[in-house]
Amino acid sequence: MTDYGYAGKILKVDLATGKQAVLPTSEYSARFLGGRGIAARIFWEETSAETRALSPENCLVFMTGPIAGFTRFAGCRWQICGKSPEMKPESFSYANLGGSWGAWLKYAGYDGLVVTGKAEKSVYLLFNDDRIEIREASSLRGLTTIDTQNRLQAELGRETRVLTIGPAAENQVTFATILAAENASGSSGFGSVMGSKNLKAIAIRVARRERPRAACPEKLAILADTVKKLRLANFEDYGHILPGTMHLTSCYGCISGCTRWVYEAEGGNQFKAFCQAAGVYLDPATRYYGDGTEANLLAERLCDKYGLDTAVMSPLIEWLEDCYQHGILQEKETDLPLSRIGSIEFIEKLVRLISYRQGFGDLLAQGISRAAKIIGKGADQLLSVISLTPAGEYHDYDPRLILTNAMIYATEPRRAVHLHHATVIPLKRWLNWIEGWQDAFLSTEKLTEIACQFWGSREALDFNSYHGKALAAKKIQDYGYLKESLILCDLAWPIYQVKPAEKYWGFYSLESQILSAITGREFNEEMLAKLGERIFNLQRAIMVRQGWLAEKGDTPAEFLFKIPLKGTFFDPESIVPDANGKPISRKGAVINKTAFDTLKKEYYELRGWDSKTGYQTRPLLEKLDLADIADELASKGLLR
Repeated sequence: MTDYGYAGKILKVDLATGKQAVLPTSEYSARFLGGRGIAARIFWEETSAETRALSPENCLVFMTGPIAGFTRFAGCRWQICGKSPEMKPESFSYANLGGSWGAWLKYAGYDGLVVTGKAEKSVYLLFNDDRIEIREASSLRGLTTIDTQNRLQAELGRETRVLTIGPAAENQVTFATILAAENASGSSGFGSVMGSKNLKAIAIRVARRERPRAACPEKLAILADTVKKLRLANFEDYGHILPGTMHLTSCYGCISGCTRWVYEAEGGNQFKAFCQAAGVYLDPATRYYGDGTEANLLAERLCDKYGLDTAVMSPLIEWLEDCYQHGILQEKETDLPLSRIGSIEFIEKLVRLISYRQGFGDLLAQGISRAAKIIGKGADQLLSVISLTPAGEYHDYDPRLILTNAMIYATEPRRAVHLHHATVIPLKRWLNWIEGWQDAFLSTEKLTEIACQFWGSREALDFNSYHGKALAAKKIQDYGYLKESLILCDLAWPIYQVKPAEKYWGFYSLESQILSAITGREFNEEMLAKLGERIFNLQRAIMVRQGWLAEKGDTPAEFLFKIPLKGTFFDPESIVPDANGKPISRKGAVINKTAFDTLKKEYYELRGWDSKTGYQTRPLLEKLDLADIADELASKGLLR
């Protein structure tokens, strides 16, 4: 252990040669903190613009943050970063996972793991106390994620924490996922990247946990008590009612839990039912069987077991149904029971065809955007109103409802839920207050305070105006990237404090005190904001280097400018506050193209980027201590 809060080491493994090396965490932590920050920096160093997602040269970085290993903060989450095959075109991306695997990585003595190269045959990595072993895994090939975990835990012990891939990843389905201990799933197609490296699993077995040390443990304990009190007082559970026998659970090191459910199914195995994934097949199954069906839970289990991204599967199913109804696809040519979408038969066959790339499933395995383009006959037009991202992900938190999200969708490589929640969670709680829910507490006055403090201005309160949205997007992203580097749970942080009213903890204030108590370095709100801005600009540099502006140009999906909003899953009537905090509806709204162009120019200027091209500038990068990044961008003509 070389530093408070950190294990002090990042392990680097080349699967092609079997060579291992250790990178000192301290070389990265001062500038990039942990999580997304360090992972993005290592990716920058290890790859080039020409690196392909499924090539041996691509690196996967598994990274914890300085809070991992300290419980009661919801800070034991961890990141995976790398180049993703799920995007069109391929892009640097990220996944954020919970459970306990990340904490166990730190307990094993490492802050992170970097994997490069490709093994000759299927292998798994084992953190075995003081040894790191590359073990042969041919007997595991073809097993589902759950069966692989069970097999390895039977061999290595039930306390072993396992991260693994399923058949979809082995067959390099572009949207294949990773599943880790406690059913923590990682998206962005990183399962297929593991599959391309012949890496079936990463298991962590530690006889004695090397817990990180805090510089000021007494202060940290007081802060943990404060955080719990604030969380319990200011958390409003607005309901995730699911069928079956379930109980609430939480990730390792949580503050108080959320609405994550677990239950037992096939063979007594435990599965999760949580958030978007719990609704992957809900609408089709309900239409087919009626209310109360558990076919949707089966669909979620199948996706987790075979390793398919539910955020892609959901719009894919909707798109297949539309294609069938429009006569573009037929049952005979697809070998899918398209007339029975919503049935158990359909979802079982769809998952199997995609996971094993059989017949029509081989086309779908390339990703929904690529499949629509190949099919033609109007299939791509039907898709254009379903997916908002280059990854073909689910269309939630619509920018036509929340204008701040227009700029976020335009500049992110994937569905950035951790950023969208910054407006959605307060908005939903305000809607509950407007509707008179018994326990609702987030009034218009409090929402106004949140807009001023967290989004940058009172103008940001007005969801019907473009004013203040550029600043709101910037502040939300900078904080979001700081949070992804600490790493703190998105559903717990920030704590939008309403109660108690006698003492208010502002933006970044709790976070800076927690980090200071852990590391022994004094952090304040301004320092954390700069860290977030630095890490965001590092990711921006990665994306620009790989051709982001040439391919996409910071523009959200085209249909948002043309097709009126019908409603959203959490706000069917599209109710939002106006400039005075009065409820109005944005149903029927589109994004105004001229207003968006003005918004983007303002956003570029606030960012310190070139206002015409969106390229970063040398003065900005030097101010953020990224001069070396500026040098490489300049050598490629990508700096202004």
